[in-house]
Amino acid sequence: MNEIQRLRGGAILARALKEKGIEHIFTLAGGFCNPALEGMMECQIPVVNTPHEQVAGHLADGHTRLTRKPAVCFVGPEGFANTVPAMMEALGERSPILFITSSSTLKRENAGGFKEIDDVAIAAPLVKYSVRVRDGARIREYVDRAWTMATSGYPGAVHLSIPVDIMFSSFAEDAGLEERPFNRGTRATARAWPAPDALEPVLGALRAAERPVIIAGHSVWWAGAEAQLESVARNLRLPVFGQPGHRKLMGEDAEPWMGLADFHQYPPSKPAIMESDLVLMIGARLDNTMNFGNPPFLPASTRVICVNGSHEELEFNRSADMLLLSDPGAFCESLAGLGRSWGAWFDQQRARRGEWVARWEADLAAEAEKDAAEGRKVHPLHLSLEVQKAMGADDWLVFDGGNTHFWTEIAVNMHGWHGGRLKGMLNPGINSMLGCGVPFAMSAKRLDPVTNVVLISGDGAFLAGGLSIEACFQEGLPITVVIDNNEGLDAISQQQERLFANGVHVATDFRDIPFHKMVEGLGGYGELVTRREDIAGAVRRGMASGKPACINVKTRGVISPIIAATSDKRDKASIE
Repeated sequence: MNEIQRLRGGAILARALKEKGIEHIFTLAGGFCNPALEGMMECQIPVVNTPHEQVAGHLADGHTRLTRKPAVCFVGPEGFANTVPAMMEALGERSPILFITSSSTLKRENAGGFKEIDDVAIAAPLVKYSVRVRDGARIREYVDRAWTMATSGYPGAVHLSIPVDIMFSSFAEDAGLEERPFNRGTRATARAWPAPDALEPVLGALRAAERPVIIAGHSVWWAGAEAQLESVARNLRLPVFGQPGHRKLMGEDAEPWMGLADFHQYPPSKPAIMESDLVLMIGARLDNTMNFGNPPFLPASTRVICVNGSHEELEFNRSADMLLLSDPGAFCESLAGLGRSWGAWFDQQRARRGEWVARWEADLAAEAEKDAAEGRKVHPLHLSLEVQKAMGADDWLVFDGGNTHFWTEIAVNMHGWHGGRLKGMLNPGINSMLGCGVPFAMSAKRLDPVTNVVLISGDGAFLAGGLSIEACFQEGLPITVVIDNNEGLDAISQQQERLFANGVHVATDFRDIPFHKMVEGLGGYGELVTRREDIAGAVRRGMASGKPACINVKTRGVISPIIAATSDKRDKASIE
C-alpha cells in the first residue's frame, strides 16, 4: 500500500498557483513566506525579490495590466501593510492580481500573535474578495475561488490570508483534489453577449444619431477588444475619446483616436461632447472624470448609453439613459453592420485635433525663443516631446507623476498626430499613486526584453518609488528613467500658490538632488541635462548603455491645464 505523501501548506499553495499558470511571483522574502518560497522553487515558478512590498505590488500590477493574466504579490504580515498603496492603485484600474499574505498564526488568533494584523478586514474595501484560509486542506479551493473572482465579470484584485502555522503544517499531497473542479487549471473567462431585444434599441439610437461620440474605458482593454474598437470606429467614422486616468486603448496615431475626454488636458473634447446628441460609453464608468454623468460635462440634451460587460458596472452606471449588458468586443462586432457612418462629423473632430496641436506648437516655439533669450530651464512639455523624438515604434513609454503625467498626456497626443508610434504606454490609473513608474517600466522590460523602455518620472514620483530601480540591476533589466526635475512637488505647490491668500507655497520644495549620480552609484548610466536640445541625445545614450539609466533633466515649473482647473474647482470647495 502506497503511503500518501504529505506537504507543507506553503508547498500546496505553490502547486495550486502552478496549476493556474502563474508566471511570476513578486515578493519581499520574509520568514513567514519561506514554506511557500520553497514550494515555488520546487515548482520552478520564477520569484522576483524586491526592496519593498509596495514595489512587489506594483510589479504584479504592471505584469497583469500588460498580459491581462493574474500575477501574484506574496508578502508577510508586516509586508501586507506596505502593499496597501499598490492595492489602491490596482483598484482604480481593476487589475486582477492575487495578493497573498502569509499572516500571523491561526492558533493564537486575536490573542496578540506575532505580527498579528487584521489583513482581511483592511484589504476588503480595496479588493473584490478577501478571506482567511483556516484549513490547509482547502488551500487549492481558495486559490481557485480567488482566481475565479479576480477574472470574472468586472475584474479586480483579490486577497488571500494564509496563517503561517498553516503554511508550515503538513497536509496530504492530494488535499482537496477529491472535489470538483477536478481540473484546477485556467478556464476561459465568461463573456456576456448582448440579448437581441436589448441590443436593437441601442443600435437604433446610434443609427438615428447625427453627432455621436464614443468614450471608451479600461474594460475595453480587459475584454481584449481594443483592436475591434479601433476597427469599427474607423469604418463607421466614429470619433473615440478615452476616459481619463486609464490605460491607453489604441495608439495616439490611430485615426479614430482624438484624445482624452477631458476639457482641460484636451480642450477639443469639449465642443465634441457639448455638440453631441449621443455619447456611447463602452467599458467606461460614470465616475468623477465624467461628472457622474451630469451636466455641464454631459449635456442634458445628449443621450448617454453605457455598454458594460458586467452587472457591477451597469449598476454603477445607473444614471445613464440606456444600459446594455455586453462584452465590449461582442458589442463592437454588433456595430459592424450598422449601415451608416458619420464622415463629416468625424472629419470635424480630426480638424479640431490638428488645430489644437498647431496652437501648442506655436506656443512652444515662442517658449523656446524666450528660453534661449532668458536662459530659462526646460519646459516640461518640451521634455516629453524631446524624449519621444529619441524613441521608435518598438519602444515602450511609461510616465509617472503629477504635472509630469499631465504634460506627457498632452505630448503623446501631439506626437501621435504627426504619426509618432510607440509599442505601448503605461501610466498610473485613476487613483494616481505616485511611485509606480519604475515597477511598471520593469514589468514592460521583463515581458519585452528586446525593446527599449523609457520612463518619464516627476522628481517627487521618483523619490516615492525610485529606489526600486535596484531590482532592475538585480534582474538585469536596463530601463531608462528621465527625471522631470523641477525640485519640488510642483502640482501641489502650484495649487497652493493659487489658493493660499499670501500666494506662496509650503512643504513642497526639494533640494537639488543629483538623481543621475544616484543611479551611477548603483552601477548604472547617468547624465545631467540642462538644455532642451540635448534631451533626445541623452535618452539615446541611456538606452544604448545597456544599463539601468537616469537622465536628470532640469525643468521649470509650468502649471498644467488640469492643475489650473483643479485649483479653481477646489477653491469652490469641491474636489470633483
